[in-house]
Amino acid sequence: MPAYARSRAYARLVLRITDARTGEPVDAAPARRGLIRVEAHTRGADPTNLRVLLVADLLVRALELGGTPVWALLTGDRQRAELRAAGAALGVRPFEDGGDAGTGLGEAQVLHVVGEGGAAPDGVRVAVAPVHGEAGGADPAALRLALLARPRSEPVTVGPAVLGDAADTLDRWRRAVADWARRPSRPVPDAVRAGLRTAWEDDLDTAGVLGVLRAVETDPGLADGARFETYAYADRLLGLDLTRDLGSPA
Repeated sequence: MPAYARSRAYARLVLRITDARTGEPVDAAPARRGLIRVEAHTRGADPTNLRVLLVADLLVRALELGGTPVWALLTGDRQRAELRAAGAALGVRPFEDGGDAGTGLGEAQVLHVVGEGGAAPDGVRVAVAPVHGEAGGADPAALRLALLARPRSEPVTVGPAVLGDAADTLDRWRRAVADWARRPSRPVPDAVRAGLRTAWEDDLDTAGVLGVLRAVETDPGLADGARFETYAYADRLLGLDLTRDLGSPA
């Protein structure tokens, strides 16, 4: 049975995120349509701090997909310009400068994305485990996929083998998406959509989202047009530019 079919009955209606202070899940957006502030707390521009920024970016994307307005801030006193540049290469959308923002906009909740052992601000804390290894010179999209493939609470070790596998997967998926786009369009099946939402609304489980995509890739019961729409929909969260090769020669 495909992964998405197993999870259909458990689709959530709201994003739930684990608060590192208590270990308990909380509603990421407790007030319907209420403004949520997502603040990334960083201490440099190394891969671990880049992962903190990436998780904050994913949190913003997930909230916006649920119709929640978000105010995204970056707080850090070291190498902020370098981190912004690395984040942009990784597909992270711009964050405003934080630190002295206060709470003047009446946000319903503040979500603080922090590295383990780093900042400990008041409010909900979304903890991010460290990255080990060297990622210098890596294809940013491959690095993004490698980081998405593990739960944010687990350390990630990056190296040539891991990044090479991620690059191969990206190349295969982008070519497949470009090919599927040539077929008649079909809507994302309800069970598949529910599987994707169940994964990312359950503590931002990007590894689970990727698992759904792998199941969709090989499910003989799905039309290629539905595969295309599924990958394009999931990429609104993942930010892997999976539709990059649309219109390229077959």
